Amino acid sequence: MVAFHAWPYYIWRMPIRMLPDTLVNRIAAGEVIERPAAAVKELVENAIDAGATRIDVVVRDGGKSLITITDDGCGMAPDELALAVERHATSKLPSDDLLDIRSLGFRGEALPSIGAVSRLTLTSRPRGADSAWALTVDAGLKGTPQPAALAQGTRVEVRDLFAAVPARLKFLKASRTEFDHIGDCIERLAMAHPGVAFTLDGDNRSPLRLSAAQGDLLDARLTRLGALMGRDFQDNAVPVQAAREGVTLAGWIGLPTLHRPTARHQHLFVNGRPVRDKLMVGAVRAAYADFLPRDRHPMLALFLDLDPQEVDVNVHPAKAEVRFRDQGLVRGLIVGALKHALAEAGHRASTTVGLATLGALRPESGVDADGTILSPSPLPYRSPGPQPAQSWGGSYGSVVPRGLADRATAFQAPHQAPLPPLQGRLAGWQAAPAARPPDYAAQAAAAPPLDSHPLGAARAQVHNTYIVAQTTEGIVIVDQHAAHERLVYERMKTALLEGGVKRQALLIPELVELDEPSANRLLGRAAELAELGLAVEGFGPGCVLVREVPALLGQSDVKSLVRDLAEELAELGDALSLKERLEHVCGTMACHGSVRAGRSLSVEEMNALLRQMEATPHSGQCNHGRPTYVELKLSDIERLFGRR
Repeated sequence: MVAFHAWPYYIWRMPIRMLPDTLVNRIAAGEVIERPAAAVKELVENAIDAGATRIDVVVRDGGKSLITITDDGCGMAPDELALAVERHATSKLPSDDLLDIRSLGFRGEALPSIGAVSRLTLTSRPRGADSAWALTVDAGLKGTPQPAALAQGTRVEVRDLFAAVPARLKFLKASRTEFDHIGDCIERLAMAHPGVAFTLDGDNRSPLRLSAAQGDLLDARLTRLGALMGRDFQDNAVPVQAAREGVTLAGWIGLPTLHRPTARHQHLFVNGRPVRDKLMVGAVRAAYADFLPRDRHPMLALFLDLDPQEVDVNVHPAKAEVRFRDQGLVRGLIVGALKHALAEAGHRASTTVGLATLGALRPESGVDADGTILSPSPLPYRSPGPQPAQSWGGSYGSVVPRGLADRATAFQAPHQAPLPPLQGRLAGWQAAPAARPPDYAAQAAAAPPLDSHPLGAARAQVHNTYIVAQTTEGIVIVDQHAAHERLVYERMKTALLEGGVKRQALLIPELVELDEPSANRLLGRAAELAELGLAVEGFGPGCVLVREVPALLGQSDVKSLVRDLAEELAELGDALSLKERLEHVCGTMACHGSVRAGRSLSVEEMNALLRQMEATPHSGQCNHGRPTYVELKLSDIERLFGRR
């Protein structure tokens, strides 16, 4: 009787042997060709490396029954066809240096791997040749080149993918899903190579048609990105161009108010190769951290180019991941370039904010998660008659808290000259007598031509929360609290960089009671908070004493501010760097020091706020990523009332 040991199974001793080539190729196919889209990616990359200017892709049954890729590249001679389907044969590694990869493909496994699990036919005609040749590989069995008919270039036909490995075939998704993966693959490659025309057809789906983009590379990329990511992105993207120590970064990034619920609209490329890299994704998140809600993601396409010796593209079988030699250099370049580009955009907010507003105003329309207006319909007819009175906040003749005008004009953008006095220029804006309605026509005629400014001239304050301004092209509606919050925040960040925020001593120190862990967290960050102008010290278990506050905040609720800061520090913990923690704290403090919703503002104060927004970077969105203003074009308003 055999004695069994406590092992889950036996390993029977067998002689060591070499696996047959067909099985080796199928193993390689499992690493490289995980689904039809992976085969398309490898073959399209080969076409791009061959110098193709046009690539046509046709698929059937999600690529499971047929994939055909035709290009007008350099083509292959008969002897090259036979060599191309051998393992580890390549024309893309001239120096035999695996760290010097200057093409999209180099592994030499794509064609033999595909041929091992399908019926593969290569047809090619080199430039200047008088005929074409074809070669077939059926489940790893290679035929011989035969004469064929084809114009210049190469056609690759893949039939019955994974027929030789049924186990892999049954793990594929539905044909529609596989087709979508193929479409995503081609779109990413098309973004990186705007000078190449692409087509994709099959499975009764809407065909993809992309003509070759013209002009310089940056503009050509924007044209291609607009065709693939939508007109909204093309209209609301800002350019990125930066270089540092031989590493260059270019591309287009969406304004912070153009964001999406997922990161699928973030496209990253390294040396023309689409990649998924945690370092680059983290750098993008850090650059936008100041401007977006935590559950939203920006739209962008970034193209990083560097010496192939400085990046390893061989860390993933499908070449989807990379490893940088100098990670700090790459991350710093991306964060700095994106922040600079967003700062150059100034106060701009995306046009989609206004479009979403118009969609919300249409009774039978909706707006999807991406901000797209759904099924707009005209406003229903209303018969004449009395309408409910609207509640309007008091802008004209309202009582303004003393000193508020000075506070509003005090928040100048960094390095900006003080604004000239506005009182004399706005003399026409007077309170209307209570016995008769305001003479708006006379007031408008007396107003100076401030509507030539980007954010226009203040005309009213609605519900003591929203400023309505008139521009030469329409109207702008501003959330006064959100806008002022961004102005205070940017001022605090500038002061922090210049050596610290000025403090204002409290006449009577404020005692704030907290739970003991929260108080300890605050006191542990006392030195950092002091840089921001907030001086705190311990005053027994669970209590902190506030002696000084940032002068920028003016009269604020100190107790609420300290409690919010304690919660903020508890959430952030030690996961962020000192600078990133301070920026989050700045945002919380700015929120408490801003003009609150429900506060009545004079016309002078409203216009001062508008001018400050125009002069302050990132003022198109508040510290929490929400838009600070909505712009409605006059033509759009006219459409709402059936005038167009």
